[in-house]
Amino acid sequence: MSDAFNERLRLIRFRRKRERSRFRDELRIIPKWLVWLCILLYIVALVIGIAVNLHGFRTGGDIFPGDESLRNDPGLSFLGLTAVITAVAVGFSALLFMLGYVYRDAKRRGMHPALWTLLVLILSAGYFLIGLIIYLLVREPLPYTCPQCAATVNARFNFCPSCKYNLHPACPQCQREVDDGDKFCPYCATELHHAPRPISGPGPAAPSLT
Repeated sequence: MSDAFNERLRLIRFRRKRERSRFRDELRIIPKWLVWLCILLYIVALVIGIAVNLHGFRTGGDIFPGDESLRNDPGLSFLGLTAVITAVAVGFSALLFMLGYVYRDAKRRGMHPALWTLLVLILSAGYFLIGLIIYLLVREPLPYTCPQCAATVNARFNFCPSCKYNLHPACPQCQREVDDGDKFCPYCATELHHAPRPISGPGPAAPSLT
């Protein structure tokens, strides 16, 4: 079981080499409404906190931070309150952004978005970011365009379902997947002969290796 799992992870990492996404591009898949919701909640928390402190100063009630010496310095008290609310808001927003990213990313990769989001939430709540780390390690590669017919195909497919093009060439000796640019198999050193990529348009199936 462990050998099969390790081989699956190796294959996933190998096929993810096609992805050329940048960190900034990855952040863009976080829902915009979630970002604005976090900003709104932060503003509401600030307004409520300041209002409660103002009421405490006027009536002699509790203030935050609860240091009596701050009653003579309302500005310092409000600064401390703002710092605490900001720190809590940043942590809470980071959690929501992480869950929003996992949901959107799992959906575009053909994985179960709700299940993975729940799993990341449960594991991250008890073990910090372990849930996100596990997801990033085992997530499926992104779908991409077939070089022969331009159809969008799942990264797990070995052949295009529309034109039979060999999407993932394998070594003829050991049958392990190799990269299009490899001259020799990295596993058994067999010399590889790559057929040229199709120029454009659909056509008969063309193997990537001969």
